Amino acid sequence: MVQPAPARVGDPISEIDTPALIIDLDAFEHNLALMASKLPDGVRLRPHAKTHKSAEIGRLQMDRGAVGLCCQKTSEAQALVAGGIDNVMVSNQVVGTKKLARLAALANQATISVCVDNADNIDALANAMAAAGHDSQINVFVEIDVGNGRCGVAPGEPAAALVRKTLASPRLHFRGLQAYHGTAQHLRTSAERQRAIQGAISAVEKTTSILKSEDIGCEIIAGAGTGSFENEIASGVYNELQAGSYIFMDADYARNLDDSGQPVSLFKHALFVRATVISSTRAGHAVLDAGHKSVAIDSGFPTVWQAESIAYTGASDEHGVLTIDNDAATPAVGSHVMLVPGHCDPTVNLHEWYIGVRGDTVEVVWPVTARGAMF
Repeated sequence: MVQPAPARVGDPISEIDTPALIIDLDAFEHNLALMASKLPDGVRLRPHAKTHKSAEIGRLQMDRGAVGLCCQKTSEAQALVAGGIDNVMVSNQVVGTKKLARLAALANQATISVCVDNADNIDALANAMAAAGHDSQINVFVEIDVGNGRCGVAPGEPAAALVRKTLASPRLHFRGLQAYHGTAQHLRTSAERQRAIQGAISAVEKTTSILKSEDIGCEIIAGAGTGSFENEIASGVYNELQAGSYIFMDADYARNLDDSGQPVSLFKHALFVRATVISSTRAGHAVLDAGHKSVAIDSGFPTVWQAESIAYTGASDEHGVLTIDNDAATPAVGSHVMLVPGHCDPTVNLHEWYIGVRGDTVEVVWPVTARGAMF
């Protein structure tokens, strides 16, 4: 059952029910425009929709020049295509007969790409396409492990072997290499991020040199994220970026530092969870109606927006504990705070609606299109 939205267009912020997922539209639009302005000629943006899970936001990104969207799950791709997105890359391995059948069917409705890092998976994908009952192809990216230690075949010959195998199947279209370094996104210093991406570049070049020697074209080198995309742009190697969190930012990304050792401030915080104080029984202590089920804490507790004297210090299923400095007033029952999530992606997946506000007024209400799309 889809829950009713916590606000309607035209409502004042004071009437938004809580906990609610809030987008500050001015900051959000700043982030959209800034990323679009950062792209040099020959470098494309394919934003990661695992961040926002929203066809509405995806269309806004494509209106500003994005070539399509990334996602991680077949069900996410299905939701986005149903919402009008016509170019989707599943930047992940899809394994299992049912999932592959759904993905193959989707390839007749939109331009679909998928990652592989295993020969048996390539065979299974080819078989699913052959059984799909249409003549469309699916785009394939061979994923290489560029230092993230997650998915990805070893660079060099092991990756080249998978490229050759992909090329041998008439229903699979080899498009390029997936070379995403997720760990690099959250390395705090600029020098650490640069070293990590240089390692990724070396892994890509080790692979493309073999392909070039065999006259195998490699059209796209894809990867990059919000924390490192400027390094990939500067490399001259990457030509398709998959940054996602830039549209919202979160408390964890705010801890990344620039060359001078100061917090990176390219993008603005645009995503918040609005919460209500439901208990305030003593000085220095208050409790919110937003706990684990409202805001993700895998990257640390959320921060309290524009309130340095107040810290979110504990969470249970439905409660968040605030600790207030001794010299600051304790928030009263019924008052509200805005929380900056530690990690925006899983926080979004906890909510069914975005409430977009401009100034003090609700301007848009958007569904989280692919909420709960995990298979």
